[in-house]
Amino acid sequence: MTEKELDEQFDNLRLELRRGVVVLAVLSQMDTARYGYSLIQRLAERGLDVEEGTLYPLLRRLEKQGPTGKRVGDRRGAAAQVLSHQPAGAQGIGRADDGVERYG
Repeated sequence: MTEKELDEQFDNLRLELRRGVVVLAVLSQMDTARYGYSLIQRLAERGLDVEEGTLYPLLRRLEKQGPTGKRVGDRRGAAAQVLSHQPAGAQGIGRADDGVERYG
């Protein structure tokens, strides 16, 4: 395998790891209902910069899969999505913590 191929493989693995970390970080911060923007701010305060173009598609995917739910709220006269854990999301975080302890 060439040096370039090794670099590409490593970059792909790093990207996959970041995706997984973002999912777990998002779920871990949804212990209470939040607006998407406040979730971005909260993650940034904890050292994880997540762009809107990453967060909102992820939240839609999680909603379809069951870990999160949403309701439409009113924020300064405009409709906004308020997101929070569903029971499956809380269970998922617990299982992820168990996996990290076992393999970490």
